[in-house]
Order: sequence, then structure tokens, then C-alpha cells
Amino acid sequence: MRLKVLVLTALFPLALYSQTVDLERYMGTWYEVARYENGFQKNCLATKVDYKLSNSKKSVKVKNTCFKKDNPEKQQVARGRAFVTDSSTNSKLKVSFVPFFKLFGWFAGPYWILSTGFDYDFAVVGHPEKKYLWILSRKPELPRYKLLKALYIAKRRGYDIKKLKMTPVWEN
Repeated sequence: MRLKVLVLTALFPLALYSQTVDLERYMGTWYEVARYENGFQKNCLATKVDYKLSNSKKSVKVKNTCFKKDNPEKQQVARGRAFVTDSSTNSKLKVSFVPFFKLFGWFAGPYWILSTGFDYDFAVVGHPEKKYLWILSRKPELPRYKLLKALYIAKRRGYDIKKLKMTPVWEN
């Protein structure tokens, strides 16, 4: 895997990074392909997230759904709200899952869209301090060559891709 990422580093220019994000194209369902382990998903297996632009287009409704590790037949749902913090690119948001306060963006954490595929078929999402990293796909499975592109992007952005854990495939 390491050799393939090195080869991709030589083949793909930095222009692969999204300079701006079209929020309307970003909306919809995304499936988690890989992530850094984190406390708020510690009991999650397969995960998907649904984004919906609010009527005012000033915020994004977020619904995270995952199958629970201790009972894979049960789902865990977290609802949040995200706000764009960099309107020149729409790539930097803050998201809160704290009831009531999420309506105002309080107690929110950074959610940076580092890159998307040219046709918004995959996304690399991270944190400015590199605490979190996710690779997302529009379909439950991401073709290997696109996964390698996503890993390349994350590595070039300074993320330790060895810390990524592959997520089991979502099954409806």
C-alpha cells in the first residue's frame, strides 16, 4: 500500500485538492470508507452520513447513522448542524451535535472538506490539527484506485494514513 501511495504522489498534482466546495453537490448521503478512531464513534461499525442544506442555505443539517458494534442489528443516530466558516471556499465548516446549542453553532468542532472527487464521488474530510480524518464515498464501497487517490490527498495534507481504520461496508 505504501508503494502505491508513493507512486500516486509522483503521478498526481496537488491540483487534486478541492479549492472550493459546491455545497449543493456535497449534500446527500455519504458512506464512511475509513476513519481515524475517535471517541464519538467508538461503538460504531459501518457508518453513513446524510447532509441536507437548510431552507435558508445558511446551515447544513447532519444525520450520522451507524450500526452498533455490540448489537449490529441496532442503529445509533446522531443529529447535528454545520455552519460554513469560510464562505470563499465552503470547505471549512463547524459542526455541533449538542442539543439546542447546535442551532447556534455553539460547542462545534471544525469539519474541513480537504478534497472531493471531481464528480463528488468521494471526499476526504479532516480537522485542522489532524485529530480526525475520514474518507467518504457516495456508494458503500469505493473503488481501490479512488481510495488510493484519497489516501494520497490525505498524506499530502500531512495526515498519518497509517492511523486510518477501514470501515466495514454498509449493508441496508
